Amino acid sequence: MSRNSDGATTTTISLLQDTEAAEKNSCGDRPKEPWKGELVKSIVYSGLDAIVTSFSLISSISAGRLSSVDVLVLGFANLVADGISMGMGDYVSSNTEHDVAAKEKLVTEWDVTNRRRLQEQSLLDRYRALGMNHEDAAMVVEIFAKYSDIMVEEKMVQNGILSPEEGEKPWKTGLVTFGAFLLFGSAPIIAFIVLIPFTQNDTLKFIGACVLSALALAALGIAKAKIAGQNYALSVVGTLFNGAIAGFAAYVIGWGLRNVAGLEEE
Repeated sequence: MSRNSDGATTTTISLLQDTEAAEKNSCGDRPKEPWKGELVKSIVYSGLDAIVTSFSLISSISAGRLSSVDVLVLGFANLVADGISMGMGDYVSSNTEHDVAAKEKLVTEWDVTNRRRLQEQSLLDRYRALGMNHEDAAMVVEIFAKYSDIMVEEKMVQNGILSPEEGEKPWKTGLVTFGAFLLFGSAPIIAFIVLIPFTQNDTLKFIGACVLSALALAALGIAKAKIAGQNYALSVVGTLFNGAIAGFAAYVIGWGLRNVAGLEEE
């Protein structure tokens, strides 16, 4: 240790140099961090659900040989209704989690204030279970015991509950889910609008919807891999396969109802 001109104790530079040298000599490259945040997850997962839902609807309508007008009317009506449902569901879910976290924090604060020894022992047992020896674990708990707020946060982490101050606002996640659902769910329907000036062939419009859906699914597959730290190619193939299976099932059902179940027009 050394002292500066004001007499304050400073950490020796050699300790920092040793740390830097150890980091440089570490094996392998640092893994890439995934995207973080509830908003990013809401965008990706609601977008994936929207594309699959919208494309499946279009597949069943096309198999039933309905017109482009039917596709646009039913497609957008279903998209808005599902988007509202998804957004409200996300809001209610996030709001419930927020309320549970707030209630849990009140309970934890009471426990830390009135049952401090029991809470200290619980933390001690947790640290020892994680691999600390008794002396180090006791020292850490003794330090935490001096700061009630920190001890409350540590106990909530131990119970697997985030502080109510953390994370996004419920109204924000609900609004983002609704917007993402409308945006990405519109991809299969846009093909019918874009191709109207060029062709009246509904089969070509359906093929265009397939292409746009595949591109949107591939983009979200890449985003999904970025969030979870997965292989990009595998993630894209997985999302495309999911969309293909859902669309194929909807097409077969629509075709079957029209041609097998006797629902064709007279």
